[in-house]
Amino acid sequence: MDVSFLGGPAPQHGVGVVAPFDFALDRELWRWVPGDVSLRLTRTPYVPVEVSLDLARLVSEHETLTDAVRALSAAEPEVVAYACASGSFVGGLAGERAMSAAMTRAGDVASVTTSGALLEALAELGARRVALVTPYTESVTRALEDYLREAGAAVTGRAFLGLTRHIWKVPYRAVADMARRAVTGAADALFISCTNLPTYDVIPQLEAELRMPVLSANQVTVWAALRRIGARAVGPYQALLMDRPAPGPAAVSPDVAVEPEGQEGVT
Repeated sequence: MDVSFLGGPAPQHGVGVVAPFDFALDRELWRWVPGDVSLRLTRTPYVPVEVSLDLARLVSEHETLTDAVRALSAAEPEVVAYACASGSFVGGLAGERAMSAAMTRAGDVASVTTSGALLEALAELGARRVALVTPYTESVTRALEDYLREAGAAVTGRAFLGLTRHIWKVPYRAVADMARRAVTGAADALFISCTNLPTYDVIPQLEAELRMPVLSANQVTVWAALRRIGARAVGPYQALLMDRPAPGPAAVSPDVAVEPEGQEGVT
């Protein structure tokens, strides 16, 4: 069949994504993307370091990010996202802001990081008390807690796996089990960290079971990046993606501190 009269594929909005070298969930990112948006991914250079605070620092160095964003610039993305939770919270709020600024300078384009997107999502939901699930070691998990508390969020409970490799192989059952253990206090939302941890299909189940919004690293990254270009993420039965009134004064803000409560989570 001659299709030349169609004139080519429909125009696409481009979203650039910088991911760590071991990122294995490209397909999961695409599941939140509407049909008129294309992801354009690149990865940071390989370094022989397991998942740790050291690795988080290495894959988030400004020179590394700048090179990656410049490489993506050839494909003319409208926004660039850094898809790594630990790499964007390891330096605290100031570190995250500096990373985003460096990416914007490198590509002359709007930018977002996973950890910055998390704060944006918590504000959107008006959530100040957060339960945490991570595949990380205790030291990396505590760095995430420090980041959230610096932003004014109270960490009500946590559960982590202590993994240093092959995080993308963790099954949904393990994620769900951790979530149930982490929700030990009066949380407003649950956050499942690490962009290399599969979460797409487990979010609706956990929201129904736990009766609260469930956020994940990949979900908030795609959601925030799409917002920058006026597009909406897609996904069934996910509170973050539903229409809602503008958030009130209870939203998390880096400038408003609240007292942490129920910090004794389980591991």
